[in-house]
Amino acid sequence: MGYPDTFQGLCVDGPETWNTFHKSELKPKPFGDHDVDVEIAACSICSSDLHTVTGGWGDYKGPLCVGHEVVGKAVKVGQHVKDLKVGDRVGVGAQVWACLECDLCKDKNENYCPKLVDTYNAQYPDGSWAHGGFASHIRAHEYFTFKIPDALETNVAAPLLCAGITTYSPMVRAHVGPGKRVGVVGIGGLGHLALQWAVALGAETYALTHSPDKKDDCKQLGAKDVILTTEKGWNEPWKAKFDFVMNCADATNKFDMSAYLSILKPGADFHMVGIPDKPLPEMPAGLFAGGAPKLTGSHLGNHQEMDALLKLAAEKGVKPWVELMPISEKNCGEAFQRQKDNKFRYRCTLTEFDKAFPKA
Repeated sequence: MGYPDTFQGLCVDGPETWNTFHKSELKPKPFGDHDVDVEIAACSICSSDLHTVTGGWGDYKGPLCVGHEVVGKAVKVGQHVKDLKVGDRVGVGAQVWACLECDLCKDKNENYCPKLVDTYNAQYPDGSWAHGGFASHIRAHEYFTFKIPDALETNVAAPLLCAGITTYSPMVRAHVGPGKRVGVVGIGGLGHLALQWAVALGAETYALTHSPDKKDDCKQLGAKDVILTTEKGWNEPWKAKFDFVMNCADATNKFDMSAYLSILKPGADFHMVGIPDKPLPEMPAGLFAGGAPKLTGSHLGNHQEMDALLKLAAEKGVKPWVELMPISEKNCGEAFQRQKDNKFRYRCTLTEFDKAFPKA
């Protein structure tokens, strides 16, 4: 068999062999009137992919095809699809379906729909499975398929579909903009985009990092200054100075949370988008009563925010820093090992899908 009945994908079989990829046949959900099939041209690697394949977010049974920062060409659209047509360059992120009928969906919070379907390792209501973007094709509902502006290059645009929306949405919901002081903790795949969003939105933006060698990068990304969190008493000059702090690190379990929360103004957010495998450190209630900080988190963003994000990226030149690797069994294994070892600055986009998945 082959497309459109089946897709080809590079898969892993379980956490014990998390960086051993092999080609498998994937059965997509039945094609619906609101679905879009995308022939994939590029897919970036997200830390979520690593957490998933290593079993950090729970056990699974393969073959599992991950990848949820997808850009490609629409090759088939359902008869009720309104805003996309065959031939459009489109992107698919970390969600491919929601009911679009519940109160949350109607309130433009479809990214919190209780019936949402993640892009991979998730089941649709009919029992069929969603498969990720390390594949020849991906099938998604039109509401979660986005036209990519001409100004955004394919390989660079890919990380915006997950890392981009994950960092953009909470900032606009917190009204980040001129007159606000924003801190970004953890300058990696998420953090290097968070810095750019905060700057593009007009905020006075600071990078908080334990890596002195990233200082020049942070300045190049737009940070007004860099706060090294390895220095003793680093938080003292910054107590109650920040309107919003976004945590993009996934090692929060090792943080001195009293120091990080101390830099917030009363009522300001320490907002979590980096999600570690391990729990947060224990925090007494008095830690919150003393300075009135808020500890918050979020998941992706809504359709309108994704459209606005892509427009802002095109207008303001927000660009993920990407390293390119042709997709293959060997390269996927090597790329995931490099991701685990924090070797990329700051994202890896897998390319040359047409060579890995030649048409029959």
